Amino acid sequence: MKNAVVSRRYARALLLIGKEDGQTETYRAELGGFAALVAGNDALEQAVCSPLYDPAARKNVLKAVIAAVTMSPVMTSFLLLLQDKGRLGVLPAINQHYQQLADEVKGVARAQVVTAMALSPGVAEKIQNVLSRKTGKDVLLDIREDPGLIGGVVTKIGDLVFDGSVKTQLLNMRESLKRGEGV
Repeated sequence: MKNAVVSRRYARALLLIGKEDGQTETYRAELGGFAALVAGNDALEQAVCSPLYDPAARKNVLKAVIAAVTMSPVMTSFLLLLQDKGRLGVLPAINQHYQQLADEVKGVARAQVVTAMALSPGVAEKIQNVLSRKTGKDVLLDIREDPGLIGGVVTKIGDLVFDGSVKTQLLNMRESLKRGEGV
């Protein structure tokens, strides 16, 4: 819980700076890229995050990595601040919150769509258009397949879930029959 509060606070602070200087998308790319780099390299993650290493040595490693990947001055300062405050370990959560906040600023919603089989591009576009109209935002789809659904689609946008799967309909029918309600 504490890490969630901390990560939101840092993400909001970076977003405010990005809105102020018009670099929200630049910071999104830099933060996302750096978070992926650290998450994809266990040795690097240990070298910059582990309290077992000397803080000065961790900071030097971080500076070397930042110099190698070329970051903006604001992102460089942000990452060094996280290092100084001992918060680099919550970088994945900060990145996640920042991405969500940047989407909100841009008027974008991300939807996870799970289908029983592959969708044709036309059907995916129709789903995207309907969700855009319902939310009033540009919707980006993350489409996945799950043959266990039998048929239909399950869509999730934030906390809102639209479950039109055959599997759920069958489960609901079974529960109705168990309660003696009939179908």
